[in-house]
Amino acid sequence: MRTRKLGASGIEVSPLCLGGNVFGWTADESTSFAILDALVESGFNFIDTADVYSRWVPGHVGGESETIIGKWFGRSGNRDKVVIATKVGMEMGPGAKGLSKPYICKAIEDSLRRLRTDYVDLYQAHKDDPDTAPEETLEAFAELVRQEKVRAIGASNYHAPRLEAALRASDQHGYPRYVSLQPHYNLYDREGYESELEPVCVANGLAVIPYFSLAKGFLTGKYRSEADLSKSPRGEGVKKYLDERGMRILAALDDVAQKLHSTPGKVALAWLLTRPSITAPIASATSVDQLRDLVDGVRLQLDVDSRELLDQASAWQTVPAD
Repeated sequence: MRTRKLGASGIEVSPLCLGGNVFGWTADESTSFAILDALVESGFNFIDTADVYSRWVPGHVGGESETIIGKWFGRSGNRDKVVIATKVGMEMGPGAKGLSKPYICKAIEDSLRRLRTDYVDLYQAHKDDPDTAPEETLEAFAELVRQEKVRAIGASNYHAPRLEAALRASDQHGYPRYVSLQPHYNLYDREGYESELEPVCVANGLAVIPYFSLAKGFLTGKYRSEADLSKSPRGEGVKKYLDERGMRILAALDDVAQKLHSTPGKVALAWLLTRPSITAPIASATSVDQLRDLVDGVRLQLDVDSRELLDQASAWQTVPAD
């Protein structure tokens, strides 16, 4: 398995990032352990989580995913075999959110405790905090890097102007730079990333690790009508994809999957990796079989005709007639 560079960090990662949002939510502890074991056994090493996972579940307080990963580290001894990415900034309780220096310095300690580790490989701003100057956020991250609690920093859910402002602030003040961006991007959701963020990432050599790589499961072909939405706790979030363009994309995925003796989900992941700016799509699994499908997807090679069919079916730009 050929690794990829995580921007300018010097860190090498697998071409798939396992999403940890399901750990402690739709994957219980024993299932999560089995998935994590299978990831390492497959030769892959990249795991993404966040302090807030899975606070949205009734009775949860956040930190459930990090806690399970930490228990797995303790049980498996595999901490040195993986690149762990986590995030800070989403609300963890009253007044517990944002990217101020005091909050970041507290939040990292909580994450390290739950993860049972001395350091995080990639610490990411989960979303931009318009109430905090980029300089303050970056100063906090710089302190954590100096303390060797964080190896590299990244951004998530940033708009292009604020991402550029943060990169300029790093250059002007000598702070560590964001080495990666985690945007919402997949075969259906293309416009926001491609029109504004992709040029910034390419120009600055940022690694790109998109989330919702399979559009909440829509691109697996699992959901083809509103009647299918009840198949999963995430089903309601798929409703917006059930339009003419979504059906066109599914038809193209079906055609390519049939030609390559594969599945729509594997093809959708393989398409992401044909994009020059993409480093490692994030996708989650709730079973070992699902994880193996993800691994197969990033190993799948698309021919030129298949790529063009998918590009055309998912095109978001209207080409003017001659």
